[in-house]
Amino acid sequence: MDDLKVGSVVEGVVTGIQDYGFFVNINNTYTGLVHISEISNRYVTDINKYVNIGEHIYVLIKEIDYNNKRCVLSIKDINYRPNAEHKIRETLHGFATLKEQLPLWIDAKIKELDKK
Repeated sequence: MDDLKVGSVVEGVVTGIQDYGFFVNINNTYTGLVHISEISNRYVTDINKYVNIGEHIYVLIKEIDYNNKRCVLSIKDINYRPNAEHKIRETLHGFATLKEQLPLWIDAKIKELDKK
């Protein structure tokens, strides 16, 4: 996987956590370190509040040592969790509920505005 580039955001797996940062394996080929200063723009007291060993995360590549298969990584300014809570999740119903409810909501709003 020598097609990694500085500035790319790639998925990896957290393989270890130390006081100074955590290690990430990228495609079983490269190993990278996210230094504690590259975790957040705020002061980090406990790295375990950000990642867990075995967790799949996204990382930003800041530097690459192609000879030793090592990277300097960051999660500071990216959405590093692929399954973040705030993402919209598709359901089996899709837009069906909206299609059914929207006319009712519109009618209710029209009636409310007519009373004013």
